[in-house]
Amino acid sequence: MLTRRLGLLASALMFGAGPALAQQKRPPAGAHPSGAGHKGKDSAAVPTGSPADTPLGPVDTTARWAYAQDFDTGATLLEKLADEEMPPSSMTKLMTMYLVYDQLKQGRLKLEDELPVTEKAWRMQGSKMYVAVGSTVKVEDLIRGVIVQSGNDAAIVLAEAIGGSEEQFVEKMNTKAKQLGLTHSFFKNCTGWPDPEQHMSVRDIATLAAAIIREFPDYYHYDSEKTFKYNGIEQGNRNPMVQKGTADGLKTGHTEAGGYGLVVSSKRNGRRVILVLNGMNSMHERAEESERLMDWAFFNFEDVTLFSAGDTIEQVPVWLGTAHSVPLVTGRDVTVTMPRNWRQKASVKVGFNAPLTAPVAKGDVLGRLTVTGEGVPHLDLPLMAGADVPKLSLPGRAMAVLSKYVSGT
Repeated sequence: MLTRRLGLLASALMFGAGPALAQQKRPPAGAHPSGAGHKGKDSAAVPTGSPADTPLGPVDTTARWAYAQDFDTGATLLEKLADEEMPPSSMTKLMTMYLVYDQLKQGRLKLEDELPVTEKAWRMQGSKMYVAVGSTVKVEDLIRGVIVQSGNDAAIVLAEAIGGSEEQFVEKMNTKAKQLGLTHSFFKNCTGWPDPEQHMSVRDIATLAAAIIREFPDYYHYDSEKTFKYNGIEQGNRNPMVQKGTADGLKTGHTEAGGYGLVVSSKRNGRRVILVLNGMNSMHERAEESERLMDWAFFNFEDVTLFSAGDTIEQVPVWLGTAHSVPLVTGRDVTVTMPRNWRQKASVKVGFNAPLTAPVAKGDVLGRLTVTGEGVPHLDLPLMAGADVPKLSLPGRAMAVLSKYVSGT
């Protein structure tokens, strides 16, 4: 096996942009910045428990649970008890809306459809859209009622229409959770109403939020609406970053058991970050902490393109082929999220067997590329033949063998 080391700055960063590689969790290291949200106007918020882990080292946060992720690469930027099961409160409604958007996308539901309001939906307590029992409401209004107003009543109307009952709809929620890989989520209702058996993790919430953004671009715009008026009652979006224009979604939540939480997504200069926080003490603290950590994520990390799909990583010698070598390629764009100014610490290595013996088929796996380094996401991916190299004809092979023996090369 021949191994070559590539200079990351010299050879990798000249290539164009592309999607996706997930960053692996790294242990905390070094000094950590700390910042304070506030419980109220006059009292400083105190970090809860241990700090969050990041590739830069520990970072204090007042949230009990926290997770930040780069949307395009899947890189973990920050995590604190990211897989611990917790009360998701109204962030549960993301799964409700995923199923609603899926029905719309499949054509089984239309925005202009009118859905009936049952007594159960009308009597539902908590945050409300204020739908009237016995009336019908357009699907589009119900979507706004859930997203903007966090209406429990609106969520039940949608659930009953799609599932036949809230209970049957919840079965669909749990089935979809498994399909999406939400390994720490279980639902008992569609609203987030307190239930000791209902739980999600902040990592699962981020995964679900990313799926909504990726799969339903035609409907995601509802998340950025700041107000909605229905039945003569105008209510504002409870998401503080949406209200400020620093995020374009997704959802807040609050229960006594879960505290104040939210999941937000922001896109700046072509890069999107998803942040999930829960277990804070006040709306004010939630607003300040989400803004602070989102700014931190954008300031401290960048997406770096290592190779584009068609870039030749190395030329591998080929014996008895119609060409003397074959290009090694990744077959796809390779982009990683790294702490800013840490690229100099990255090491890129290419390993392959040489020489190869023809024939070589385009797409054959011929070697591996690895990226390592302090604070850098570990990467190990296959390298493939970028072209076909057929075997020489019998006379051609005979001449090649004779030439080798004569010349000794």
